[in-house]
Amino acid sequence: MHLPCGVRAAGIALTEAVREIPSRLADATGIATRFLDNVETVIHGKRPEITLVLTALACEGHVLLEDVPGTAKTVLARAIAATVEDTELARVQCTPDLMPTDVTGLAVFDQKQRDFEFRPGPIFANVVLVDEINRATPKTQAALLEAMAERQVTVDGVTRPLPDPFLLLATENPIEHEGTFPLPEAQVDRFFLKASLGYPGAENELRILRDQRYEHPLDSLRSVLDVEDVRRLQRAVKDVYCDALIQRWIVDLVDATRVAPGVLVGASVRGTLALERGVRGRALLGGRSFVVPTDVEALLLPVLGHRIVFAPSFLAGARRLGPKVALAGFFAELLERVPPPRAELARAAPEDR
Repeated sequence: MHLPCGVRAAGIALTEAVREIPSRLADATGIATRFLDNVETVIHGKRPEITLVLTALACEGHVLLEDVPGTAKTVLARAIAATVEDTELARVQCTPDLMPTDVTGLAVFDQKQRDFEFRPGPIFANVVLVDEINRATPKTQAALLEAMAERQVTVDGVTRPLPDPFLLLATENPIEHEGTFPLPEAQVDRFFLKASLGYPGAENELRILRDQRYEHPLDSLRSVLDVEDVRRLQRAVKDVYCDALIQRWIVDLVDATRVAPGVLVGASVRGTLALERGVRGRALLGGRSFVVPTDVEALLLPVLGHRIVFAPSFLAGARRLGPKVALAGFFAELLERVPPPRAELARAAPEDR
């Protein structure tokens, strides 16, 4: 198998077991392609963003979507649930009066049985959309912590497992902060990655306009996967080869965020684990059985950006440049300080990538 120059230059010697993509990885790549193609029939021109969300699902993580209203965040959640057969979608619209039991469920006294019966809340679904999560109070936000980290909910001293697979998509509006409760760092750190769909281009928006003339495309969307397909995809991520050199580079990059200028608190160990798992997922979705340095570079901002607490001096500059530009500049400088293994040779033959 022809290997990318970035892999050869890093001195990565693949074992015989991973020189050819095993059938289980090829099958998982096919599952990912069917997923992306199906969702893209509803959300046009956003394949890279949808791929990010699928990467989180494949790595058993959760996604924080920060975007303005009307950019298909709810449509994305519905499309994911419709793509996978026998999955349940639930939506939680966060408001200041939303209580934790409105999310987790509660025990209700049954007059006939003369006993308490547990009524599960919307968190007991395969795909859960938590809309405008920063409008819920900290007490309600905290109710999601156990569900996100441990895939279980404890109510009245009884612990109940959540469905498998389980994906939580939470949304935030970046422009309206009146009456909101910013997510604490511990809560933000639970999200595998942070993404943004953004507005579609003019041609795609025209296509959306025409597609919805008579009905919404979601009404005719059919499932192309089942739950076991998703589980196979998640298992296959663990089989993707990530060389020790790249693993060491990931650790060095995360460690560098903790001492970088303009940073108060760097990325956590959970960030290291998420980045290593995420690059395996990205490689798999790209049809590869091994990780290359570009996988790490592509996921640095989505996986680590929301985990870093910046100093006021950096935030002041971010207000002038814009958050996206400021973060992109931060990670570009980080890569200069902690370059990939033998990066100078990896760039020597870009045609091999």
